[in-house]
Amino acid sequence: MATADRDLHSRVVSWAKILLPLAALGLLSTLFLFARAIDPEDAIPYANVDVEDRIREPRMTAPTYSGVTADGSALTVQAAEARPGTASGAATAAALTARLQTPDGVQTNLAAASGALDDAAGILSLMGDVRMTTSTGYSVESQAMTALLDRTGITSPGDIRATAPMGIITAKGMSLEQSQTPGDYVLVFKGRVRLIYTPELAP
Repeated sequence: MATADRDLHSRVVSWAKILLPLAALGLLSTLFLFARAIDPEDAIPYANVDVEDRIREPRMTAPTYSGVTADGSALTVQAAEARPGTASGAATAAALTARLQTPDGVQTNLAAASGALDDAAGILSLMGDVRMTTSTGYSVESQAMTALLDRTGITSPGDIRATAPMGIITAKGMSLEQSQTPGDYVLVFKGRVRLIYTPELAP
């Protein structure tokens, strides 16, 4: 009787070795048969990027430039988008902001609609509704400003309008630069400077 049981067990095992793989193949065939068809119109969000446009006009999103000037000021420049410069031109940027922290603790912030950074020449150019604000209470508006990358220096070659702690200032130019005393920095207004004194703004 034991021999008969062993023979039956052997036959069952032999059939199982054949039937189970066949059953597995059948299940896989059913999965492929009833699988949802792939819709070629479905696309992940990143597929919306125009690859050809990126190749034709390469750009960077939210780039950041950081450095320290020779006199110890920390400069950070950010933009919404930047395009690398050519062999003869500077990198251009849109919605540009910059922060300058001088060793004396004064912070100066810059914002402009557009700009260009020429690392080789050491110049950051800001254009279009440029605004400069300082932690000492000055706010200066101009259509163009230039900041140096290798040392502390911000200039506006054109007309400016500034709100100062003592009133409203208009002038033909402005510069933020290091004074003759190391570690001290001065904001200088140049050319037909006019101050409208406002007592309520004065300390």
